[in-house]
Amino acid sequence: MSDFIINLSNLICGYPLFVWLIGGGLFLFCRSKAVPVRRIGAAVRSLRTRHEGAGQISSFQALMSAISATVGMGNIAGVAIALVVGGPGAIFWMWVSALLGMATKFFEGTLTIMYKGRNDKGEVRGGPMYVITEGLGKRYRPLAVMFACAGLIGCLAVMQANQFVEAFTTVFIPGAEGNVWVRFAIGVVMTAIVASVVLGGITRISKVASRVVPAMVSLYFLLVLAVIVMNWRELPRVFASIFEGAFSLKAGLGALAGVALTGARRAMLVNEAGVGTAMMMHGASRNAEPVREGFVAMLGPAIDSGLVCTLTAIPILIADCYHVEGVKGLAIAMQSYDTLIPVAGKYLLMVPVIFFAFSTMFSYSYYGRLCSEWLFGKDKARYYDWFYLAMILVASVIALDVAVSIMDMAFALMSVPTMFAVFKLSPKVVKALKGYKE
Repeated sequence: MSDFIINLSNLICGYPLFVWLIGGGLFLFCRSKAVPVRRIGAAVRSLRTRHEGAGQISSFQALMSAISATVGMGNIAGVAIALVVGGPGAIFWMWVSALLGMATKFFEGTLTIMYKGRNDKGEVRGGPMYVITEGLGKRYRPLAVMFACAGLIGCLAVMQANQFVEAFTTVFIPGAEGNVWVRFAIGVVMTAIVASVVLGGITRISKVASRVVPAMVSLYFLLVLAVIVMNWRELPRVFASIFEGAFSLKAGLGALAGVALTGARRAMLVNEAGVGTAMMMHGASRNAEPVREGFVAMLGPAIDSGLVCTLTAIPILIADCYHVEGVKGLAIAMQSYDTLIPVAGKYLLMVPVIFFAFSTMFSYSYYGRLCSEWLFGKDKARYYDWFYLAMILVASVIALDVAVSIMDMAFALMSVPTMFAVFKLSPKVVKALKGYKE
């Protein structure tokens, strides 16, 4: 079963997904006339603007909550996996994906405010399901169903829970990484902590995220800055290896395409541009101006795939610990910090790891619950919370390559209806952008 899941994921998440997300992002980047570059100042200013509209949280809380989902274990484990599989060149393609992802997120954030809907209780909601049915019409409902069904699986935070348990056992219980009962026990405690937040709904999740995200990114930045200061002579070699690996033809065009594919695939899991998850969080914003929310949304990939992924890659490349067989994630990052900061390295890394893991699990629960609510109604959606918590226990004991494949496959399926709706409705966004400037 593991082999089947991994092989199926590789098939779905190959070149078609690369063209769909990266090519689609390039199309939107050009169609918006490079809005991520031109309007980055407006995006930052939009965070300080207060708006009152239909919704539950502010634009800042929506961005922080969306980032709390994307800035997670994928930024550490995902980058490490990209380096193991694709080498340093994969990081360059993650940067490309970040820039194009900003354009995609702009369109997503704008559309989710344009086409908000209501659940069966009459409460205002946002997300790809509502954008599809409200913006494209009821005849496209099967696409909305496809997204919601894939979202039930893709938003289970499987990799985050799996990698947190691996990190905890590696650091605090050496030799117990393969002990199922030890991993299960850690999973029980982890589930209890997550339950204390997610059962409080979007309001509690957004309040926690708005406090945790700025602190965890700042803490991670200071940790990496300390590593850079201690190893500043290595920086030219590190960045040279990134650009050389990104464009090297020594191994042929096939190898070059594989590096680009690896970087883009990992970036998909990190910034989620085109996947549609952030649309659900920004759809809860009280912002009544679609374009302004689009500006706020496009900051997400700049922070997660741009800043945080680079912060993760630098220490790993300095330590040069990524030359291993098989799919390795967080263990590579731990080994790198152990090499660079003997004795204390892995313990220092565990602090942001704890923040990253739990912040993602908090926000993902809302995404899955919203998909469940749209499919089955609000009353039945509460059962998804318990299913979500139960799957954290399952994730704590399964193999990493299976966990990664499950996430990749579900996200790929979620991207199909999301990007289709974004492409179809992109003229509406371009028109709204022109009206905003006027």
